[in-house]
Amino acid sequence: MTLTLNTYSAWDQTLWDQIRPIYTEAFIHGAKPEKILKAMLDRGIAFLHAGWDGDELVAMAVTGLSGPVETQNLIIDYMAIRQDQRGQGKGRAFFNQLRDWAVEQHHIHAVIIEAEAEDTAENWERIVFWEKCGFISTDYVHHYIWIPETYRALVLPIMPGLEINDDGQSLFKQITTFHEKSFRKSKA
Repeated sequence: MTLTLNTYSAWDQTLWDQIRPIYTEAFIHGAKPEKILKAMLDRGIAFLHAGWDGDELVAMAVTGLSGPVETQNLIIDYMAIRQDQRGQGKGRAFFNQLRDWAVEQHHIHAVIIEAEAEDTAENWERIVFWEKCGFISTDYVHHYIWIPETYRALVLPIMPGLEINDDGQSLFKQITTFHEKSFRKSKA
């Protein structure tokens, strides 16, 4: 399975208009508003990724970097495959390209993602997907004060010897810091 990955560090409204249907289809709860996503790219704290199968857009992601440059990690804020394209290996292929891009361009030490922790079939499928991609699920379940869902962090170590010295709380410190920067107003 080969997809073409395009990564953008600047907002492109025409591109977003193409990506939006995939984003809104996949993220009914917890989706950041478009103006926040735009501000994240405008402030240089996020990247927008598009996955193409030929000339057909089939995947999207929003990512950011966390931690000091010498030990940076990639945070996948959102990643989705168009619903009619799921179950064909495109999700894993797209993720592998994201991972490889982050390793080559930013020399990351790990990839971090949060997944809904409530015990539902849909949430379980997501966690199984990430585990098949090599992620390790942590035990800690995080409760955000502004949204009702609970989340679990998953991590994919890239650098040998990377250790998580707690049950996943340190990963949520990075995720929470990224979210806080996302919603912070830029200094004019």
